[in-house]
Amino acid sequence: GALGVVYGDIGTSPLYAFKEAVKAATAGGAAVPAAATGAVSLILWSLILIVSLKYAVLILRADNRGEGGIVAMLALLGARHARPGTWKALLLVVGLVGAALLYGDGAITPAISVLSAIEGLKVDAPALGPFVVPITLVILVGLFLVQHKGVAAIGRVFGPVMLVWFA
Repeated sequence: GALGVVYGDIGTSPLYAFKEAVKAATAGGAAVPAAATGAVSLILWSLILIVSLKYAVLILRADNRGEGGIVAMLALLGARHARPGTWKALLLVVGLVGAALLYGDGAITPAISVLSAIEGLKVDAPALGPFVVPITLVILVGLFLVQHKGVAAIGRVFGPVMLVWFA
C-alpha cells in the first residue's frame, strides 16, 4: 500500500522536472548525455535527502495516535488556545500555513499528475490531442469516485502498478 501511495508520488514527481532540467542544462540545444546524467543525479540526490531528512527524521517522529504529518504536528503542538503574540501562537500560524499548503497540494497534484501523464499521448498519437482534457477528467472523476474506499484500498491497487513502474 505504501508503495502505491507514498512512493508512487515520490517516484513519479521527478519525471515532470526531468525534461525541463535537461532542456535548461543544454540551453535549448540538443540534449547531451552529460545534461541527462546531471539531471538524474540531481533528482536522485534530492529524493534521497528529502526522504531521509524530511520523512524519516522529522515527519515520522510526529505521531498522534498513529497519524502523522503536518496535521499531527499541529495536534501535538497543543496551541489551539495560544495567546496572541506568544511563540506557541507563531508556531500555530506556521502549522496552519503548512496545513493549507498540504490541502492545496492535495487538490492540485492529482490534476497535474494525470494531465501530465495523458499529455504524453500527444507524442505517440497526435490525433488524440483534442481528447487530452476529456480523458483526464474521466480519470480524475473515476479516482475521486473510489477515494471514499480509503488510502489503504487505493494503495493496494496502485502498489503493484508502482512496483512494475519502478522495475
